[in-house]
Amino acid sequence: MLKTYFKLAYRNIIKDTAYSFINITGLAVGMASSILILLWVQNELSYDKFHKNADQIYRITCDFGGSKDALNSAGLPLGLKDKLPIIRNTVRLSYISTNLFEADNKKFEEKRVIYADPSFLEVFSFPFIQGDQSTALKQVNGAVITQEMAKKYFGDQNPIGKSLRKDNSENLIVTGVLKDIPSNSDLQFDFILPMAAFKGNNDILNNSWDNFNFYDYLQLDKGFNPTKENLSLLEKQINEIYHEHSPDTKASFQLQPLTKIHLAPERLADMPGHGNEQYVTIFFIIAILILIVACINFMNLATARSARRAKEIGLRKVAGAKRGQLILQFISESIFISFLSLFLALGIVWLFLPVFNDLSNRTLSIHILDFKLWMTLFGIALFTGLISGSYPAFFLSGFNPVKVLKGNVKSMGGNLLFRNALVITQFMVSIILLVGTVAIYKQLKFIKNRNPGFEKSNLLYMEMTGDIVNKLETLKNELRQNPLTNDFTITSSLPTNLGSWTFGVNWDGKTPGSQTLIPWMAVDEDFIHVFRMKLLAGRSFSGAFKTDSNNYIINGKMLGVMGLNATNAIGKSLTLWGNKGTIIGVVKDFNFKPSQQAIQPLVLQFNKEGGVVVIRTQPGKTNSTIQALSKISQELNPAYPFKFDFLDQDLSNLYKGEQQMGNIFNLFAILGIFISCLGLYGLSAFMAEQRTKEIGVRKVLGASVFELVYLLSASTTKLILIAICIAIPLSWYAVDRWLASFAYHINISWLLFFIPSLASLCVAWLTVSYESMKAAVVNPIKSLKTE
Repeated sequence: MLKTYFKLAYRNIIKDTAYSFINITGLAVGMASSILILLWVQNELSYDKFHKNADQIYRITCDFGGSKDALNSAGLPLGLKDKLPIIRNTVRLSYISTNLFEADNKKFEEKRVIYADPSFLEVFSFPFIQGDQSTALKQVNGAVITQEMAKKYFGDQNPIGKSLRKDNSENLIVTGVLKDIPSNSDLQFDFILPMAAFKGNNDILNNSWDNFNFYDYLQLDKGFNPTKENLSLLEKQINEIYHEHSPDTKASFQLQPLTKIHLAPERLADMPGHGNEQYVTIFFIIAILILIVACINFMNLATARSARRAKEIGLRKVAGAKRGQLILQFISESIFISFLSLFLALGIVWLFLPVFNDLSNRTLSIHILDFKLWMTLFGIALFTGLISGSYPAFFLSGFNPVKVLKGNVKSMGGNLLFRNALVITQFMVSIILLVGTVAIYKQLKFIKNRNPGFEKSNLLYMEMTGDIVNKLETLKNELRQNPLTNDFTITSSLPTNLGSWTFGVNWDGKTPGSQTLIPWMAVDEDFIHVFRMKLLAGRSFSGAFKTDSNNYIINGKMLGVMGLNATNAIGKSLTLWGNKGTIIGVVKDFNFKPSQQAIQPLVLQFNKEGGVVVIRTQPGKTNSTIQALSKISQELNPAYPFKFDFLDQDLSNLYKGEQQMGNIFNLFAILGIFISCLGLYGLSAFMAEQRTKEIGVRKVLGASVFELVYLLSASTTKLILIAICIAIPLSWYAVDRWLASFAYHINISWLLFFIPSLASLCVAWLTVSYESMKAAVVNPIKSLKTE
C-alpha cells in the first residue's frame, strides 16, 4: 500500500512540475538553513564534552569587589585537595603568554603558550600521540607541543627529544606531542610548559592564597552526585577553607562545570573565543522559525490546490476508500516530498558550508559516519513531512464526495481563513528577522562610529619583547629622532581591552576593610597627547617633575568612587600597592573595555618600564612609519621578528562575535523572505488561475489593468499589514532584550521597524504583481472561450 502511495506521489510531482518545484525548493532551502544553524548550535553546545572526565571537571571561579573573575590563587587547589577527599585531582594553568621559539633555524613568535601542572594530562583528555604522558610535564625544561607545531618546527622528523630555544635564552626539550586541539575546546594552546618552570611570579613557589593569577580546575570523584544541593555544600566548604588561610579577603568561590564554561556569562580574564548563550538561543529559534515558514508554504499550496484533487478524492471515497487511508496517502506524499527536499538540502549545505564557516568563523562539517547526525536529519525530514502534510491531509480527506462530484468545488473554500493565517505567520517571521538584521547593522555601526574617548585612527603599536625591553631609553631616543615616529607613547598595555586590576588602591575616606577592584594602567608623559584625550582637571605626567613617578591620574568614574569632583580632586592623596602619591590630573572617561561593558574607574600611574609602543602616524605616511619602526626594532632587537598592529583593528576585533551574528542574521533573513515569497508566488499564481474567467468578465466590462492588479493584490496587502502589526511588538521586545546586553547602544526608533516592514510589503507586492499582471493582460477572449 505504501509503495502505491509513493508511486502516486511521484506521479503528482511529475504532473504539476511548477507546483512541485516551488514546494520542494521552499522545503529544501528551509531545511538547508535549519541544518546549517543547527550544526552551529550543536558545535557551540559541544564545547569540552570530548574529555573523558568532562562531567567531573569544574573550574573554580571567584566573585570579589563587585567583579566576577576566572582567575584564582596558586595555593587554593592543593589546599582543597588535602582537606576534601571528594577531590580526586587538581590542575593549575597560567594565563596565555607570548614567547619566541626557535628550532633548526626556524624562528616564530607563538601567542598560545601556557604553563600547567603535570596533572593536566591526567585531568584533561587531549589525545597524546608521542612521548610518555606520565612524565611529559614533570621535566622542568620539558615542553609538550601540538602536532601542528611539531610539523612547523621539525617537519617529518620525530620531535621527541629535540631541542627548542625559547626567548633566545633557554633550551627546552620536546617531551610530548598532542593531537591538534579540537576547535570546540575552551582551552586553545600550542605549547604546554611545566608549571615548575613558570617565572611570572613567586606564587607557585610560595603556594600563595592571596594573589589571583591562575586558572584552577578540580576533578571530583566519580561517585559525587552533582546536584544543586551537593554543589552548593561543596562551594560552602571551599569558601570556609579559603577564609581559614586568608580571612581578610572578601571573596566567594563557585564551581563552574567544564562543559558550561564556553557559554556561561563572560568573566574577567576568561580565555579568548568565549561564546554567547543568548546567540545560541536566538539562532536555535531562527532555525525552528525558518523550518516553520517552509512548512507553511507546503500547507498553503496544498490546501490552495485542493480543487484540483477534489474529484480524485471524491472518486476514491465512492470506490470505498476510508478517510484514514486518504490521510495516510497525503501524509506519505508529504513525507516523500520532504525526503526529496532533504536530499536537495544536503546538496545545498555541502555547497554553502564553506561560505557559512567563513561567516561564522567556525570549522563545521558533516561527518558521513556520524550516526547521531543522520538520525537527526532523518528526524527533521520526517517531522517536516508530518507537520507539512498534516493539515492538507485532514482537510482534503474530509471532502464530501457528493458535493465534489456534482462540481460544487468552490464550497470547499473553508480553508481560506487558515491559509491567510499561514501567510500572516510567514511574513511575521520574515519581518522579525529583517528587524533583527537592521538592529544589528545599526548597533554595529554605532559601535564603530562611537567616540571611545580617544582618536582611534592612525594608531600603530608594537609590543616590546626580547632585548628591546632592556633598551628603553635607547628606544625612546631612536623614536624621537625620526619625524615619522616621534609622536609616540609607551604604556603597560593597550586601552582597548584592559586586563589589569587590583585591590591595592586606597585613598583618604575609603571605607575601612572594603575591597574595590580597580583597573589600572601605567602610562608615560605622552599618553594623553598621543591618544588625543581630554583632561577634565590638572595636568598630564611630565618629565619636568621628578615626583611624577609616584603621582597618579584618575578618570571621571574614579572621582565618583572617591566621592570627589574635578575641582577638588587635584592634590588629593592616593596609594597604589603601598606607594603613596598625589592625584595630578583627571582624564575624561574613555573606553578601555568593549561597549557591552560600562566604563569603570581607572587609575593611571607613571610607566617606569616598557610594555607597548604606540605611534600616531601621519596621514598618508603609515607605510613609511612601519618601515621606520621596523628598522629601529631590527637594530635594537635583532633576535626577534618585527611585529606590529593597528589599534582600530583591535577595537573591531572586540565585536567580532556581533559582526558574525550580523552576517548570519543577514543571510537567514534573506532566506526567510525568499521562502515566504516563493510560497506567495505559488499561491498568487494559483489564485490568478482560479479567477481567470472573473478577470475576463471584468476586462470586457471595462476594468483597467491597474484595477485588476489592485483587485488581485489587495487581499495580500491586507495580510502583510496584519503581519506587520503583529511583528512590530514582538520584534521590539526581542531587540530591546538584545540591546540590554550593551552598556552603550542605539535608541529604538520607528525607522527600525518601518524600513523592514516597507521592504517586506514591497517584496510581497512585486511577487504578487507579476502573476497579477500576467493574468490582467491576457486577452479576455481566451479567458472566456470555454464558457
